Amino acid sequence: MQGRRRKEPDLGEPPLLDVPEPDGRRSGARRVPVMLPYPFAGPFDYRIPPGLHPQPGDVVLVPLNRREEVGVVWDHSAEDGVPDRKLKPVSGLIDAPPMRPALRRFIDWVASYTLSPPGEVMAMALRVVPQGVSRPPIGWVRADPLPDTRLTEARRRVLDALAAKQPRTTGELAHAAGVGSGVIRGMADAGLLVPSALPLVPPFAHPNPDHPGELLASDQAAAAAALRQAVAAQSFSVTLLDGVTGSGKTETYLEAVAECLRQGRQALVLLPEIALSSQWLERFQRRFGVPPAVWHSDLTSRVRRVTWRAVAEGTAPVVVGARSALFLPFPDLGVVVIDEEHETAFKQEEGVVYHARDMAVVRARLCSAPAILVSATPSLETLANVEAGRYRRLTLPTRHGGAAMPSVAAIDMRETPPERGHFLAPPLIAAVAETLARGEQAMLFLNRRGYAPLTLCRHCGHRMQCPNCTAWLVEHRARRVLQCHHCGHTVPIPEECPACGACNSLAPVGPGVERITEESIASFPDARRLVMASDTMTGPDAAAAAAHAIEARKVDLIIGTQIVAKGWHFPHLTLVGVVDADLGLAGGDLRAAERTVQLLHQVAGRAGRAEAPGRVLLQTFSPEHPVMQALVEGDLGAFMAREAEQRRPGHWPPYGRLAALIVSADTAAEADALARHLGQAAPWGEGLDVLGPAPAPLSILRGRHRRRLLLKTRRDVAVQPILREWLSKVPVPRGARIDVDIDPVSFL
Repeated sequence: MQGRRRKEPDLGEPPLLDVPEPDGRRSGARRVPVMLPYPFAGPFDYRIPPGLHPQPGDVVLVPLNRREEVGVVWDHSAEDGVPDRKLKPVSGLIDAPPMRPALRRFIDWVASYTLSPPGEVMAMALRVVPQGVSRPPIGWVRADPLPDTRLTEARRRVLDALAAKQPRTTGELAHAAGVGSGVIRGMADAGLLVPSALPLVPPFAHPNPDHPGELLASDQAAAAAALRQAVAAQSFSVTLLDGVTGSGKTETYLEAVAECLRQGRQALVLLPEIALSSQWLERFQRRFGVPPAVWHSDLTSRVRRVTWRAVAEGTAPVVVGARSALFLPFPDLGVVVIDEEHETAFKQEEGVVYHARDMAVVRARLCSAPAILVSATPSLETLANVEAGRYRRLTLPTRHGGAAMPSVAAIDMRETPPERGHFLAPPLIAAVAETLARGEQAMLFLNRRGYAPLTLCRHCGHRMQCPNCTAWLVEHRARRVLQCHHCGHTVPIPEECPACGACNSLAPVGPGVERITEESIASFPDARRLVMASDTMTGPDAAAAAAHAIEARKVDLIIGTQIVAKGWHFPHLTLVGVVDADLGLAGGDLRAAERTVQLLHQVAGRAGRAEAPGRVLLQTFSPEHPVMQALVEGDLGAFMAREAEQRRPGHWPPYGRLAALIVSADTAAEADALARHLGQAAPWGEGLDVLGPAPAPLSILRGRHRRRLLLKTRRDVAVQPILREWLSKVPVPRGARIDVDIDPVSFL
């Protein structure tokens, strides 16, 4: 992405287009700005042919080079006017609901904030717009009067089946009359049957806000009342709903969704991993009697088209989805819920780089709707907004149903190390054995996929590295491959070292979940195991099957990666063992400690969610680390306060602003040269620092060489104008690029 100069979007009501009357009394060609779903700097002007009267938001078909493209009539013309004689005509209107003003303003806002081309942002809202005319389904009714023609017994049965005068499809009618479809076609040709539009059936049943749900505890009821009041006000606000794991936050905010339904408006719930949220969908159906509309990347193209149109027409009252659901065409959005708001999965790292949590708050503001942020471990950014008075906070301090929080203890790996070549310490092995002996379930957590993160040669020390990235190849023993988890490069596990040719000399170093599974088989041979990782649970069906197996007690030992931290409720799980609690603390990531404490607290929260008490054991080489102390003592508030005090003096987020510039090129020399020019043109001033250029931690990714610069400012400094001016000073050579990441959460 290169620097570009564009007007700041007007967040007020967009102007109506100045379109002359059809009689053409005004001089000059009638023109209309059309935004196309490509990385252009703005809309293109097109000529309006006679008989067409496009309005802002209409979906149109327009010529682009030698093809026709779908675009949207926009609110402001291109900055550089094109002479009337050079304008190409609009080809026609597409039968699709128009893009409403709030969504167009949101697209402009996101583009301006992230320094992205507005057409590229709009593409996320336009991917499944149906082209052509949408025709209602057609059935058959009796002709009235019936023509004078011979009636066979089969034809009489067909006419009798249509006695109620309700249209029926060919298949339904043939089945009811016991005839073949050829009889139906013959009767239509003879004039006995005439086509008739079938009544449209909404693709999604309407959730019942008064369907009896679970009985709320007193603190839940108080929080739910406050959320209902925010929704009923039909105005913008932001509320943080936090509470310990298992406190019933989902049931509480579903009451806000119920109030939204009573108001006749639509609700959007964002989840970080919607494809793994089968339990959430079951909770929703228990509360409202029907499932919601779902939006995520695993849906078929047909389901996406049906869902998109239902949202646009208002017949999908509640949508639960991944971050891309933010760009659905809601006509009347009444509440936006961001569940697990602390999750980094809400940050989109490629294409248009944006944080769905923050953009959801903007979408709610532009729709005059409340936003509800939900988490047991709120992000420091959200807590800072609460502290500043911008967000309200509601807290659920105890677990629902009288369950107690689990006890947490650290296993000092320096004092009780595992056996040589193993990774489970004796105290953890004993605890798992005791848990399984009581007929309860246990979990082993390690946030690392595969069998081993590194493979090296015992003979020469060669390490198996990705040829496209500065990353080690991860062994996946079940598939007998080495794989890069950044670019996907895969090779079979070689029998000889590629460097020295030694046979059978390659050895795995370190554990992944596959290796922990192998060790658990030796330690607990009779246990029924289930591995929960992104490469073993590939979609909603697999996630639902895993959840049902665990709930039905068909599984004794769960072994998982960070997937198991995503809000699961397993009532018989009483022990969680974290194999490597220190994983994630290394490196120079600003948020490493915060992310680690959030992840481990969420994982720990899976234990003891019902009557039986829960227990959590953390294997660590640094039990004195503040993260471990916070988890053991159960005082996340004090930990986050310390984190805040460490960041505040240096104006680090959330008390300052960050923007990353990532330079990439085909060669190291090209990347270095462009990064050096950026560094020489770097802005300077009070409250502003530029760090770098320096090689990115992943200095080669997918074969491209990468360098990073970081702009750091005070909180009251707007970084976008600074970045636009900076980027405008540096020409980008062909084959190189500069990507901009506002508010980065990853520093790879």
